[in-house]
Amino acid sequence: MKEIAIISGKGGTGKTVVAGCLAALAEKKVMVDCDVDAANLQYLLHPEIQKEEVFQGGKTAVIDQERCIQCGKCSSFCRFEAIKKVEDNEGRIEKVEVDPLNCEGCGVCAYICPVDAVQLFPQETGKIFISETPYGPLVHAQLKPPGENSGKLVSFVREKAQELAERREVDFVIIDGPPGIGCPVISSISGVDLVLIITEPTTSGISDLERVLQLVKYFKTSSAICINKCDLNSQNVILIEEIAAKYDSPVLGSIPFGDFVIDSVVAGLPYVDYRNDETAALIKNFWFKLREVFPE
Repeated sequence: MKEIAIISGKGGTGKTVVAGCLAALAEKKVMVDCDVDAANLQYLLHPEIQKEEVFQGGKTAVIDQERCIQCGKCSSFCRFEAIKKVEDNEGRIEKVEVDPLNCEGCGVCAYICPVDAVQLFPQETGKIFISETPYGPLVHAQLKPPGENSGKLVSFVREKAQELAERREVDFVIIDGPPGIGCPVISSISGVDLVLIITEPTTSGISDLERVLQLVKYFKTSSAICINKCDLNSQNVILIEEIAAKYDSPVLGSIPFGDFVIDSVVAGLPYVDYRNDETAALIKNFWFKLREVFPE
């Protein structure tokens, strides 16, 4: 079983479009949507949820009003301004309340309270779903706003996907990762066999490509590159190829810009199922090349 993580240094490069096409082309696989802050692979794969689990990613402080002596210490020490003192008309503290939207669950209030009136309780910050689609199983999740610990949620999603992949004895686990280079991305690429980077020949695309390649190099993971919208700027394509060579990351495919790609997204279909044209042929050839580059 091989794990492929599809990432990009920035949003809007077409990462999910490529992931949807690989879902249609790969035969024995489990699809994973690790972009838990804005999961959208489901719009191409149309999942039917089979199982749902609650994700508790953080804790929230709760004040026991019967034990609280209204000393105000917790409010004074809270750096996130999540604890408010409610005063009467004469300025006396009536009670102390926690604003759960501002609480970061750091625990300082519970530590500083002289009467142990503050406790931390787990908070539901998202949900994990195991679904069936016309293209095979999909493991995905949704982080509730303003949920936190998206990196931890990504790790849980990957664990569920690996368990499912082992039970079904699939050949590939294909991960649609989040954009950027932060904690969720690190959780998405940790321990995978290959990182597939989707980029575009723009100034911002090239800048973010280098950041992603540096991240992948740090984790000593093999990588490959696909240039989307490759006909936007031929000079930048050359620059991407030079950068790729510097990081020993082969460019396996180039996909031209086209309105039909947008049409396929609107129709809710992977492009290779939406049209049988030159672009679809390029994507199919790219998948053939991708299967050949996995490290032994």
